[in-house]
Amino acid sequence: MHSRPTENVPANAAFLRFSVLVAISFLFWWRPLISSFALALRDGQYTHILLILPVSITLICLEWKSPEPTGESGLLLGYILLGTAVALTLLVRLQIVALPPDQQLATKMLALVTWWVASFLVSFGFSAFRLALFPLCFLLWMVPIPAFLLDPIVRLLQEGSVESARLLFAICGVPVAQDGTLLTIPGLTVEVARECSSIRSSLMLVVTTMVLAQICLRSTWRKALVIAVAIPLSVVKNGFRIFVLAMLTTRVDRSFITGRLHHQGGIIYFLIALAAVVLLIWIARRTERRSKALEARDAALALR
Repeated sequence: MHSRPTENVPANAAFLRFSVLVAISFLFWWRPLISSFALALRDGQYTHILLILPVSITLICLEWKSPEPTGESGLLLGYILLGTAVALTLLVRLQIVALPPDQQLATKMLALVTWWVASFLVSFGFSAFRLALFPLCFLLWMVPIPAFLLDPIVRLLQEGSVESARLLFAICGVPVAQDGTLLTIPGLTVEVARECSSIRSSLMLVVTTMVLAQICLRSTWRKALVIAVAIPLSVVKNGFRIFVLAMLTTRVDRSFITGRLHHQGGIIYFLIALAAVVLLIWIARRTERRSKALEARDAALALR
């Protein structure tokens, strides 16, 4: 008779522990999870939520290594996070802290994500946790942004879009007057309303940039730089959209202001901005490779 191999037992135990903890999370947090997905389906400002979980799982699988035993420090941190998740949920469910509905949902989803992160740490160990740190933190995008944070972001996008469009008109020699979120050029007055702030495509651009930077780059500061550039780029692309739409309306056909390009053309400008991000990542990756080549050359010279 041959003895059964035992080397897979720790790994199987880790997966079992993680599965049990995740099952517990669905049992206690299924309502806020369903509410968040429903919110993402009906409100364009939260569409990105639908992408976060599958992207995070994919990134974890791409960087997966066999789990190692969890040290005492890893277990302690994991248990602290599990306790934090429970405490956050109790604060809302027992109404210990009175919160409006949107903040209640955000708090419950934050608790759920915290539970998932803690479950991963407790189950697979600190080494696996460090490797999967980005996709685990990326799960925070599943937390719906509450109104008290979202409203200032939308206002900044509105103001930034108006300013960038005004600059484009000025650069092209088009007389322009600004009054708050109103832009007036000869023959047309454009109001950049909340719905025109491009919050949905801006969030999607930032989220997509984070994923591409994580996959394509190794240097932390280069990743941070690319992501930082994506934020103003999202404002510029919306200003460019306003500029193009206004110019087409006044110089080509008035129907552009009410046509499909106005209401459904956002994807075009998103793709333009995404192409700029891809170009920036390509440049950053080339400099990264060149830097590594120089380091390898210097190391070889030092050994001579």
